Amino acid sequence: MTPAALASVCYCAALRKATRRVTAIYDRALDKHGISLAQYSLLRTIRRRGPISLTELAAVMELDRSTIGRNVRVVEKAGWVRPADSLDQREAAIALTENGAELLLRAYADWAATQDAIAAKLGAGGAEALLEVLAGL
Repeated sequence: MTPAALASVCYCAALRKATRRVTAIYDRALDKHGISLAQYSLLRTIRRRGPISLTELAAVMELDRSTIGRNVRVVEKAGWVRPADSLDQREAAIALTENGAELLLRAYADWAATQDAIAAKLGAGGAEALLEVLAGL
């Protein structure tokens, strides 16, 4: 490998660093609601798809089934989701609780304001361009 190749920027490292910074911005905005961005995203997905099996939820969120299981246990303990009936009785399923739905409603304005702030920082057309590039990966 040439010295120039060794000195080049690692796309993965740059994306991970940017992701950590953006996640921290959302986490600060959602903190007053007692929820993280990861939990907010999980609850939104459950609201849109629920009741949903843990396996299907993992596939939709592109996470390991074991990671989804751990994350769901946390939000279940907080009272934001509950076990639900599943079409496949061998599979655990979950649904949003009333408390979870109310939390999403309360936190939405702060999430949306953060969306707007990030879009403004990206500039005209920047948000769309970013989404297009990321979708191509």
